[in-house]
Amino acid sequence: MKATNKAILALEDGRTFEGEAFGHTGTTTGEICFNTSMTGYQEIITDPSYRGQIVTLTYPLIGNYGVNEEDAESAQPHVRGLVIGELSPVASNFRSQQSLGDYFVEHKILGIEGIDTRALTKHLRTAGAMRCCITTELSAEEAIQKAKDSAPMEGSDFVKEVSTESNYHWEGESRLWNIPSPSQNREGHYDDLEPAKYKLVAFDFGIKYNILRSMRQAGFEIEVVNSRTSAEEVLALNPDGIFLSNGPGDPAALDYIHAEVEKLLGKKPIFGICLGHQILTHAFGGKTYKLKFGHRGGNQPVKDLRTGKISITAQNHGFATDADSLPDDVEITHINLNDDTVEGFRHKTFPAFSVQYHPEAAPGPNDAKYFFDEFAAMIEDFQG
Repeated sequence: MKATNKAILALEDGRTFEGEAFGHTGTTTGEICFNTSMTGYQEIITDPSYRGQIVTLTYPLIGNYGVNEEDAESAQPHVRGLVIGELSPVASNFRSQQSLGDYFVEHKILGIEGIDTRALTKHLRTAGAMRCCITTELSAEEAIQKAKDSAPMEGSDFVKEVSTESNYHWEGESRLWNIPSPSQNREGHYDDLEPAKYKLVAFDFGIKYNILRSMRQAGFEIEVVNSRTSAEEVLALNPDGIFLSNGPGDPAALDYIHAEVEKLLGKKPIFGICLGHQILTHAFGGKTYKLKFGHRGGNQPVKDLRTGKISITAQNHGFATDADSLPDDVEITHINLNDDTVEGFRHKTFPAFSVQYHPEAAPGPNDAKYFFDEFAAMIEDFQG
């Protein structure tokens, strides 16, 4: 559906942009950020890590292949708003079930199109991340004040909003999707799935479906537990390994989680991704800090300091590990080649490691997907 409602995007520093609303109407606020991925808008919109944020997509045309149930990364969208250059008037793909505009209407998400996303992104890279407001009902001055009055990302615990209320056993579709090929004797759209070999407890801090799919493909049977689960409750499940998921908000605000993860160190192999990496930072005794504008997109170069190998990775985070705060028994294993920030580490004694980026991608490259197999190998070594 093509928008006709005028809308305003207002930043807390007073800069404003005019465009047209699509999806829902009204007013929304959040921290504005930008993602440079060329595809995968549905995965971005449904990623719980974006809770509390308004996302700018730098690719100019969005919505051209529609929306479908299989590409969602959670049960609902989590962005507070979406900023784009142009909404495609046509959703054309054989897997499409709904247009992006109709999807936003259904879920009451406010989008704005007709924005110079290049100018907006350059402004955020210069001025840094900030709060913003999208509105179809306020004046520019009122919208700026609304942005200023909204809660900052620092100190925010959005994990409590996105974590599962009830623990559950993952039974979702986890087979690799593929294209039928008679020459390769592949008749259907899915590859066969090997039997599960390891029992995993996964903390849900805002976990993505593709992490669960990737873990299952690597041989894990997965029990997902909520963010308030104690170390004692986890160990009572007697898993072969423990996973710390991605998620939204400020990792420094999660003291109640840091304490429980610290109790698990050395008891079972631990693997963390994104927020899980930042939580492990605090459990190790380190600190995190807010990046100027974050890393979000599918083209971030990361170097493995152990091998010299460089991977192009999918990332989505606004906080990072303070390298100088890490104790001597933690080894930094990966760095971002754009700004030298910490992208991965491992404990020298305990079987625990993590990465700041997303090996499961969705969207993004699969250069780093080997980490799921590395975790399985760590479990094999731990079991002796």
